[in-house]
Amino acid sequence: MKNFKFKLVNFIFFLAFSVFLFGGGYKLGQYRSLSNFQASGTNKISVSNFDLFWEVWGMLEKKYIDKKKVDPKKMYFGAIKGMVASLDDPYTFFLTPDENRQTKDDLQGKFEGIGAQLGLKESRIIVIAPLKQSPAEKAGVRAGDLINEVDGAKTNGWTLPQAVSKIRGPKGTKVKLTLERNDKEFSVTITRDQIIVASVELSFNKNIAVLKLNQFGENTNEEWDKAVSEIQNKWIAKQIKGMVLDLRDNPGGYLESSVYLASEFLPQGKLVVKQESTVSEPRDYLVEREGKLKDIPLTVLINKGSASASEILAGSLRDHKKAKLVGEKSFGKGSVQEAVDLNQGAGLHVTVAKWILPNGDWINSKGIEPDIKIENKISEGNTLTNETDKQLEKALELLK
Repeated sequence: MKNFKFKLVNFIFFLAFSVFLFGGGYKLGQYRSLSNFQASGTNKISVSNFDLFWEVWGMLEKKYIDKKKVDPKKMYFGAIKGMVASLDDPYTFFLTPDENRQTKDDLQGKFEGIGAQLGLKESRIIVIAPLKQSPAEKAGVRAGDLINEVDGAKTNGWTLPQAVSKIRGPKGTKVKLTLERNDKEFSVTITRDQIIVASVELSFNKNIAVLKLNQFGENTNEEWDKAVSEIQNKWIAKQIKGMVLDLRDNPGGYLESSVYLASEFLPQGKLVVKQESTVSEPRDYLVEREGKLKDIPLTVLINKGSASASEILAGSLRDHKKAKLVGEKSFGKGSVQEAVDLNQGAGLHVTVAKWILPNGDWINSKGIEPDIKIENKISEGNTLTNETDKQLEKALELLK
């Protein structure tokens, strides 16, 4: 047997519509080699007999018309992906070394690009805001700039994913943007770099704290603690009346982080989430620390992009009657994955358990219904702004 490190993850991949995507202690996992495996059930197959596999492999090498596409490494990884995909579980999947490295970077809030959040305005690509100290900001890109061309290609009719894929790229490479500002066009050439995106964004709407949580990643707990200390100080000084926790479009991350954050608002000993598995004993995740915001009035924003760990946090706060949920029904992911590091830098995310909310709900494929349902309606070709954000407006109204 070989030992590998894994982290317990409650994670869902998603397609980012902006330039940012999406700890717990290490444990030891076990991996069994094929030679130690014995098939069970009525459809037994001898895994030591791979004659059919090699027959197909040989036929492809011999007969396939485009020899450039017969790449042994891609075929090897593709075979493993197919084996894992046969389980028909979208959350159990194999990662090539490059994919595994990218996943780790995402959870650390890192990517390579120019560092600008993009949106749509009247079906045109627009810069919502450049990130602080990013290559975009240093090159003079400003919020509100329209992007008319990327490396000479006109952006008319582009979707946000198209724009993101064209503008992002490896550190050290360059991208030329043709921008429009105050009806005047100009061009800038930007050298891409590694971008660090914060998990937590804190702002204040008059006398209400608004904390936007982008993911439950490597640095979330540390960033959370800093923001909470600032909120606590203002709460004690009676400078704020309450807090909005914005979990919209938060795809999740580490299960342990969701428990840590929920503990900020709940009494010690309270159940945050229960984990059930067929391969291990059930586990109750309880509040084990003294939270700093147990008395603050709270509303929580969710939508169809709120998944996994964000559903644990929102659902637990709802079940303990700590917060009202505002927005739309959440995504509905109630399973737990182990993220296992394999040989050659590859990885495997495998479903090992399901999680249950304190009131007994398993929300998988069902999602969490908000207490107050509000859908943000924006005209086609535009991006949500503070002025058109009816969900945030309602959350603030409940606290005021």
